[in-house]
Amino acid sequence: MPRRTKILATLGPATDDPKVLDELIRAGIDVVRLNLSHGTHEEHKRRAEAIRDRARASGRQVGVLMDLQGPKVRVGRFKGGSIKLVEGGAFILDAGCALDQGDETRVGLTYPELVSDVNRGDTLLLAEGAIELWVDEVDGGEVRCLVVVGGELSDSKGINKKGGGISAPALTEKDMADIVFAASVEADYLAVSFVRSAGDVNRARRLLHEAGGKADIVSKIERAEAMDAIDEIIAASEVIMIARGDLGVEIGDAKLPAAQKRLISRARAGNKVVVTATQMMESMIEHAIPTRAEVFDVANSVLDGTDAVMLSAETAAGRYPVKAVEAMDRICREAEKQSQVRRSAHRIDSVFGRVDEAIAMATMYTANHLGVAAIATLTESGSTPKWMSRISSGIPIYAMTSHVATRRKVTLFRGVYPVSFDVRGHDSQKANEEIIEELKRRAAVRTGDLVIITKGDLRGVQGGSNVLKILRVGEHILPEPTID
Repeated sequence: MPRRTKILATLGPATDDPKVLDELIRAGIDVVRLNLSHGTHEEHKRRAEAIRDRARASGRQVGVLMDLQGPKVRVGRFKGGSIKLVEGGAFILDAGCALDQGDETRVGLTYPELVSDVNRGDTLLLAEGAIELWVDEVDGGEVRCLVVVGGELSDSKGINKKGGGISAPALTEKDMADIVFAASVEADYLAVSFVRSAGDVNRARRLLHEAGGKADIVSKIERAEAMDAIDEIIAASEVIMIARGDLGVEIGDAKLPAAQKRLISRARAGNKVVVTATQMMESMIEHAIPTRAEVFDVANSVLDGTDAVMLSAETAAGRYPVKAVEAMDRICREAEKQSQVRRSAHRIDSVFGRVDEAIAMATMYTANHLGVAAIATLTESGSTPKWMSRISSGIPIYAMTSHVATRRKVTLFRGVYPVSFDVRGHDSQKANEEIIEELKRRAAVRTGDLVIITKGDLRGVQGGSNVLKILRVGEHILPEPTID
């Protein structure tokens, strides 16, 4: 059986060798992430073209996700590169300090407006929570703090406010330029960092469409405020990403596991895709095997129902990018053998608002109760297989479409596999025969297996799926009846 949970791998210097790209594809990557926080447009364009070229040569589809940097609230740089903060000592975050003139007493800010977002008694967390400062006083452009948890603080480390409340907008001027770039390279997904509301999502989508882009929007959940508005954010997005680094700092690390489970559940209940990200295989940046804790983390994400698990520096800059993907692949496969991953009562009592949605749900109910070997759905936009993929199952869903953009998009959907298939010029009987032959070529079915096919009477129409047909492999396929 093919792996159902998708692997999203970040590209970077460690993956620039075409041989490494080929090995990553063979190891099973489904989507690549290009992190616009680093590198130039030229580098990212070259990487996007390279992965698509190598995937095409391998007979695979690999989606491309562009990840916007978003507002980076960071300290400036230190004269010596780093300083040592001692518990009980004083330290100033100074909006008036030059960004390269930090010392043991103060440091500049990349976001000077931070001084308006904090008050006495607030807790600021630096370097992903490793350093904790208590705000004693805000005076003009200075945030005067006491060091609660000390340690080494180096250049450009991030700043989070415990409990949230930093007012930086989700989209910066750099992000707006990067959205135009993402549209120009036909990115399949656009990830928006530090989303706080549905308005942030809708603005990014509008700017993308104005630039000619058609990517689906991925809302990165990494602010405490996002958790308070999560239902509206999910409704406005096609995908959410659980960005556990900043989110864990803002809400507290102990609250993160429950938050992850809640986010995955809410996304699937809203028929949206969900990615679990950050530090999944962090040790594999330097080591050839994951820790046992990392194995549990990936497996638990699969058991929770995530669509995809993500690798960041493990593949972009790590020593073992291919081994990291291989490890993630085998962990996902083993977790998917568990019964709770293959059974679902999701939406069993729902009322459906669209015919194609009802067809998708009926297909999964039938497939899970009839012992079907495979599902083949003729699709224009990918909506029908996405609805199907919200239902836990061990049955592969083949999204058969002539549209390359749709084939790339479904690479992120759990349990959905893209197939290049052009139904034009075929009558229903011939199309059914060709679908069965394609599944046989992929070794997805054999004689005697049951297959469900979904399609629409009106070919080439989005949202037109209104037919569910059950066939047995090896039996003669009859023409579909017509009504005079």
